[in-house]
Amino acid sequence: MHLLGGMATVALVASASQAHAQESRRLGVDIPAQRLGDSLRALALLSGRTILADGALIGDREAPALRGSYTIEEALGLLLAGSGLSFERVGDSFVVRPAAGRADSRGDEADIVVTGTRIRGAAPVGSNLVTVDRRDIDRSGYATTQQILAALPQNFAGGANEGTVGFSVRNNSSTNFGFGSGVNLRGLGTTSTLTLVDGNRPPLGGGSGSFVDLTLIPSSVIERIEVLADGASAIYGSDAVAGVVNVRLRRDLDGAETRLRYGFADGFDEVQASQLVGFHWASGRFIAGYEYYRRGRLAAKDRPYATEDLRALGGPDYRQDYANPGTIVAANGQVFGIPRGQDGTHLAAGDLAPGVANLADGRRDTDILPALNRHSAYAALEQDLGGGFKFRAQGFFADRRSSARTFPSNYGGVTVTPANPFYVDPIGTGQPVTVHYDFRPDLGAPTLDAHVTNWAGAATLEAAVGRWSAELHGAYGEQRERQATHNVPNYYRLAVALADPDPASSYNLFGDGAVTNPATIDRVRGGFVQTGHSRQWSTSLKFDGPLFALPAGDVRMAIGGEYRHEWYGFSSFDDEFTPQPVSGGTAGFPLGRSIVAGYAELLAPLVAPEQDVPGIDRLDLSVAGRTERYSDVGTTANPKLGLSWKPVPALTVRGTFGTSFRAPSFVDVRQGPGLNQIIPLPLPDPASPTGTSTVIALFGNRPDIGPEKARTWTVGFDFRPQRFPGLSVSATYFDISYRDRINNPAAELFSFLSQRSRFQSLITDNPAAATIAALYADPTFVNPYGIPASTVTVLVDGRNANLSRTTERGLDFDIGYRGGEKGRSFELGVSGTWLFNLTQRITATSDSADVVSTIGNPVDLRLRGRAAATLGKASAAAYLNFVNGYLNNGVTSAERVHSWTTLDLQLGYELGGDRGPLHGVRLALSITNLFDRAPPYVNNRTPFSASGFDPENASPVGRMIAFQLVKSW
Repeated sequence: MHLLGGMATVALVASASQAHAQESRRLGVDIPAQRLGDSLRALALLSGRTILADGALIGDREAPALRGSYTIEEALGLLLAGSGLSFERVGDSFVVRPAAGRADSRGDEADIVVTGTRIRGAAPVGSNLVTVDRRDIDRSGYATTQQILAALPQNFAGGANEGTVGFSVRNNSSTNFGFGSGVNLRGLGTTSTLTLVDGNRPPLGGGSGSFVDLTLIPSSVIERIEVLADGASAIYGSDAVAGVVNVRLRRDLDGAETRLRYGFADGFDEVQASQLVGFHWASGRFIAGYEYYRRGRLAAKDRPYATEDLRALGGPDYRQDYANPGTIVAANGQVFGIPRGQDGTHLAAGDLAPGVANLADGRRDTDILPALNRHSAYAALEQDLGGGFKFRAQGFFADRRSSARTFPSNYGGVTVTPANPFYVDPIGTGQPVTVHYDFRPDLGAPTLDAHVTNWAGAATLEAAVGRWSAELHGAYGEQRERQATHNVPNYYRLAVALADPDPASSYNLFGDGAVTNPATIDRVRGGFVQTGHSRQWSTSLKFDGPLFALPAGDVRMAIGGEYRHEWYGFSSFDDEFTPQPVSGGTAGFPLGRSIVAGYAELLAPLVAPEQDVPGIDRLDLSVAGRTERYSDVGTTANPKLGLSWKPVPALTVRGTFGTSFRAPSFVDVRQGPGLNQIIPLPLPDPASPTGTSTVIALFGNRPDIGPEKARTWTVGFDFRPQRFPGLSVSATYFDISYRDRINNPAAELFSFLSQRSRFQSLITDNPAAATIAALYADPTFVNPYGIPASTVTVLVDGRNANLSRTTERGLDFDIGYRGGEKGRSFELGVSGTWLFNLTQRITATSDSADVVSTIGNPVDLRLRGRAAATLGKASAAAYLNFVNGYLNNGVTSAERVHSWTTLDLQLGYELGGDRGPLHGVRLALSITNLFDRAPPYVNNRTPFSASGFDPENASPVGRMIAFQLVKSW
């Protein structure tokens, strides 16, 4: 399947199947004179063969027109004639490389290993591999890696990304204190998608290491992104439940490349600049790159739907009475509004407005997207050592600073006693009053400042042993994150200031605006800091090569072992409730684990065209298996089968079956004080005469939490008729059964007794007195309500555990057509994902519910259409993005959300000729969301605030206009 720019091109030119035509079979070839990469792609589609090539190696080389009847080897030879390139058959594939003896030889391109398989020079059998290559990225108009992946129909934006911070707590978004962005294939969670960089697991970001932060990867150094939307734990181990995203970085550049980009939208702008330099020699190559990216903040005031007052949008008013001037709650609970236009020094009870609650918009003076500055650097080296040995190494570093204004965190009203010189008693009792007050005019907008650094390195030593290859690999990476919250009250020092009888230094909550002495305000100013530190290192040894020959070709095998160690640490400092800043604890960290794994993969060509088997032009089978032992959660083993059947040359039918797993993250296995708690409390109970029952509730993590497990199978086809070599049609049906998912039932604690059919397995009626006594004596027991043990009648288990189950079924598809001739080419197509259902069960005894197309979950249909054309040096590309409507069942009554359609456009032009200062210069104008379509209205109520749009299904950026210059030196 091909997305963003359509066909996966130069960097990886491959048919979607592993069925190959017989070398002696002649093909009716009609390929116009055009760029070599386009011609190789057309030949791959026509022949059904896999052709692998490095994008930088192909470059801008041209290929002659080719018309007539040829074998694939004859056609390849003619297309490469005079280019300085040659080809070699590797197994069932063809690999393009420099011609033998050339001084610019860049290594053996047969070393290419495609995502989804460990076997060199092959593609995953039976699976659908989505590839976004360098050309796709360039003509998409997107600036960041996160934007590129967000356009994939298989990816759901729910979860950890910079746009959901403060707008959602679902899918680990609340752990994203570094303003990063992860990938969430199929909407199964960022922890259920394995993210790799050049095949390596990067260090993790977010609280407890909950996702891989892809926004740190500069888009300018990406060669291609390979997305395997299929379970792959048999190949890669944990997390590959929904699939694998592998970001391949550029390895080959002879010269230099400079990129400059400036973009702007209503309310903010962005700047991007990068420089790549590369060179090679007879036995090696080197590349280094740097990218700077800056983006301004997108303020809520610049988007009318970023507000808590949704009345103008047809919704409710969610503003709260924490305002300035504030709202007084008298001792008898009566509410009084403080009048405007006064400083609180001469306020009398008669001046107050009884029954009036002053309201404030919590979204005022906040940001939808943070301002950020990012520096990224990358380098890679390859060296042929002779004697069949080759050494590769690469390093990466990123530093990102982000800042966003956020809504105030109100910890309840502030108590004011008669000792305060500005105290006003609305009802004349002389008792303390409570004031609901907005501190932003005094302290400034609460601000989250985040700083993230990431560095990683990897090295590989390869050796050729006959027809086999051996690979010794090692990698290490760290990510550090720090978030500081500024401009929030320190409630301890505030209480001291409120009790101060001196009007010159006491805190005044009764005026309009900042009416307190600035020195007092500064003393009350507090904050909060949290830091996370993730480390990961690994080593592996792999062998791959042919085992034996079958009539249809060589049976090839990859076998290997891996060792990996993961570690995460956390700390916090609190200046909100104590006289001076104090340690906020480590939340049960640091934690570490070690993983030992072994795997094997077999690729067998069962039938080849030359065997003339009726109904089978080609038949390939792959078998893979992997076992892993975790030091903290035990052992798991997972198999995978893949089958590719080509009944006729134009059609490939394929399928896979396998199991996958996700090891529990560190936050899932933490134990002890600070996390586990035992609390007696009253819960609503329709079966009780009083309407409530006293329960003792368990919170935290169960000690027996283990891996989540999944079973995945797919079946699909690829149709590329030889009469229409530019036409391609592919579709893949997938079925995922995901069980033992780690669930937090405490989120619905107050529904336990009113919905016993859902939570019965977590409820124990009339627990034994000895059990209750033991719980009351536990070190983690707390009793905020002072409930005696004798009144407890029910035990409820709200701890996180392997409880829930998810089943997802759907269809990925792509239809495309390419045509034209040299200098006049075009492409049309559409790709998408259609989800049939996404059923969830909270516990083993609860009923299943289909949540597809409901808020917080993927919609049933996402499409991305494409149209591109080239006319000489000019080019144009347009993309249509469609997100279907869905049901907002997070409010009562449920509301329909309209679909959202946007259009992206890019116009490009190549300047200059073969020489001169304008040689290698390309200019582009990109406009995303051309018609400035606003996100559809959503009554989006969160536990802390509200807004009128859903960042999980729509972007608030609006129309973005960008100018880009690329110069190849």
